[in-house]
Amino acid sequence: MQDLEYMRLAISLARATIGQTSPNPSVGAVLIKDGRLIGSGAHLKAGTPHAEVHAIQAAGENARDGILYVTLEPCSHFGKTPPCADLIIKSGIKKVFVATLDPNPLVAGNGIKKLKEAGIEVHVGLGEDEAKKLNHSFFHFIKTNTPFVTIKAAVSLDGKTAAKTGDSKWITSPESRLDVHQLRHEHDAILVGINTVLNDDPLLTTRRPQGGKNPIRIVLDTHLKTPIHSQLVQDQSAKTIIFTSKDVDSKKVEELTGQGVEIISFHTTNIPIKEMLKVLGEKKIMSLLVEGGSEIHASFIEEGAFQQVILYIAPKIIGGRSAIPFVGGEGPELVEYSKKLEFVSFEKVGPDLKLIAKPLVEED
Repeated sequence: MQDLEYMRLAISLARATIGQTSPNPSVGAVLIKDGRLIGSGAHLKAGTPHAEVHAIQAAGENARDGILYVTLEPCSHFGKTPPCADLIIKSGIKKVFVATLDPNPLVAGNGIKKLKEAGIEVHVGLGEDEAKKLNHSFFHFIKTNTPFVTIKAAVSLDGKTAAKTGDSKWITSPESRLDVHQLRHEHDAILVGINTVLNDDPLLTTRRPQGGKNPIRIVLDTHLKTPIHSQLVQDQSAKTIIFTSKDVDSKKVEELTGQGVEIISFHTTNIPIKEMLKVLGEKKIMSLLVEGGSEIHASFIEEGAFQQVILYIAPKIIGGRSAIPFVGGEGPELVEYSKKLEFVSFEKVGPDLKLIAKPLVEED
């Protein structure tokens, strides 16, 4: 039981770094000797020392015969930093608890193998579910080379995101809106459609009281209608990428690129969602927060191009056939053809309900 508590401490250290280590995973490590904490650490940013390094350096020579608890399999290859497995062996640590294996083909069990061959006692699986949940974006990205997609929306109790006039300020509470800024901080990129840009002129930055990381801003703009004076173009606090279709105004492209905006055009009349996600994957964007309108949501859902949905549900009823729903599009003719999901968690945020659901994986 004490081992699990130490692993949970390592997981809590890793959790604090979500959003700042991409394209690397968030990893925490705790080093114990004679029942005392002698070292701990977390991987803080890609290219900097890994969690195990911080923990071992904190312990110094006292690390010998210690027990290491780490949330992800120690690396065994040279990347931007030396192999952690080699340092663990050199430090004289006698036992290592690993929460979960690393799916990266460069590691994938080799770190464990190297430790065992050096005579270190290794246990895998302690706190595995929590550790995998912590790095779901990383695991998805490694397996698919595309970002982990979260569709997020603020809705009324009857599933509306705006009144029939388009007014949506504010459906949910300040507490929920603050929680959304935490989500932005945790994601590599944030995506909206052109209608959101034209109607709301959003900034799409992270505005937490303690500060935070601004995600890359993605706009789906088929006909390149994004105004030069829009905040997404004029504000330089985050990179902006606009995806368009073919046959857009070359002069408008030059104006936008002159402002530092990256334009990516597809040779099609629309923007293929899955191809767009492949491009983002090539840019090492590991997680994507979709804050689009109802038609953008429909595009991702119809394509099955999402890994979770987060809804902030306010205790309000807007009503009206013309009020804007969470998901637009045509929809299926029969309920049996609907997208099936399963609830993962729910909690109260201020007066609202935060609901997380993931696509249901049906067994054959």
